[in-house]
Amino acid sequence: MVNHFKQIHEREHQKRVNQIESARGKRRVNLVGKYAMKMQKYRNASRDVLTPKTGYGLADELKRAGFWVGTVSNKPQAADVALKEHMVDVMDKKKAECVVLVSDDSDFVGVVKEAKSRCLKTVVVGNLEHGALKRVADAGFSWQEVLMGKAKKEAISVVEKWSDREILERLEWRFDPEKERDAYAAVDAFYNETASGGEFDDDSVFGGGYEMGGGVVEREDSGSWWELDSDEAVS
Repeated sequence: MVNHFKQIHEREHQKRVNQIESARGKRRVNLVGKYAMKMQKYRNASRDVLTPKTGYGLADELKRAGFWVGTVSNKPQAADVALKEHMVDVMDKKKAECVVLVSDDSDFVGVVKEAKSRCLKTVVVGNLEHGALKRVADAGFSWQEVLMGKAKKEAISVVEKWSDREILERLEWRFDPEKERDAYAAVDAFYNETASGGEFDDDSVFGGGYEMGGGVVEREDSGSWWELDSDEAVS
């Protein structure tokens, strides 16, 4: 590309410059007007082709599109390490509820699993149909699905499934050893206290009250459960 530009376009540009410099008066003015647009195109093209670029030359375009862009060194895996650290930092600060990773690199499987362990939703966009990242993530799309709009349509149903799953998880009973142990410990403490200091019998529970530690919890005496009120008592 650079050789082509120098051999053809740079040579033609130099010819125009020589014509303008050698002309005088009205002819010079006419040549400047004639070549003005072509010379401007040459300057724009030379800036893009001949000027050395940093990375892939997309940083400025991405920044103009509203994305945050971070630069890294030329060391091997420097970009991967920086991206992983950034993702973990975002998770630590709880800045996101969903992680979207555009990659097919299986080196990111660990950080995707880390995001899922922290109850974050994960989405992967890549060209590999059955890649390692898509098998781990909650949802995966190809670039073709993104360009065709299929991913945008399926995103609605995916989010609905996530919401339904979260509701079911809240309603689902799970065995918690700590809670069960605390509950049984409270019951054991109740009976132990009763056996050591309190009076516990059928009358105290179903009748007047229960004594423990010097305190009495009274209950209204409404008689035995099998004794029905007579009509006179009701009236």
